[in-house]
Amino acid sequence: MPLRSGKVPKDAVHHPLFARCYTRVSERAEPWMGPHRARLLSGLSGRVIEIGAGNGLNFAHYPGTVSEVVAIEPERLLRTLAAQAALRADVPVDVVPGAAEALPVKSEGFDAAVLSLVLCSVRDVPRALAEARRVLRPGGELRFFEHGLAPEGRAMVTVQRVLDRTVWPRLFGGCHVGRDPVAALRDAGFELGDHRRLLVPEQGVRTPTSYCVAGVARRPETTGRP
Repeated sequence: MPLRSGKVPKDAVHHPLFARCYTRVSERAEPWMGPHRARLLSGLSGRVIEIGAGNGLNFAHYPGTVSEVVAIEPERLLRTLAAQAALRADVPVDVVPGAAEALPVKSEGFDAAVLSLVLCSVRDVPRALAEARRVLRPGGELRFFEHGLAPEGRAMVTVQRVLDRTVWPRLFGGCHVGRDPVAALRDAGFELGDHRRLLVPEQGVRTPTSYCVAGVARRPETTGRP
């Protein structure tokens, strides 16, 4: 059973209107997002923690080699939907309230961690990634799929920065479109493995959230950092 590592309110995040909108949009996008989810989770095994599980759309894509998924979700409506999705999953999934910045689980208890479209909205990215390092065993994998900063030189970078300083986080549940997840992972002490930048969706009009990166990072086997 998960063990709380800090005092986290039962509803650490409360965005009911955004949660409803996110649910509708994510379900409609699943025909083209599903393959990205399957690729992200392919080959995982052992105990996995998914940080920011949303409405649980990843659960259907976990391979049978995964023995258990502990899914952390702070928003009540999304957590309820995730719990329903967990009942349909082919692997055991335990949906737990909690925040990325204070994960309610023991240290070094997981073989892998999953971050899927969550770093954009956490309040404290360095603290959240420090927590991900804490709960992974040495050498454990972190799989990530995140949207973020557009390539340098694009006018979209300016648009993203303006949106992040004004209306976007207020309208979209604390989401920021101009964060750099790869730089954040490096700064947090993860070893970056294979990763690729991609546009989502691949065709059509580019939006501030179109610029994504997906890949693998690892907690170092040995390190002087806590």
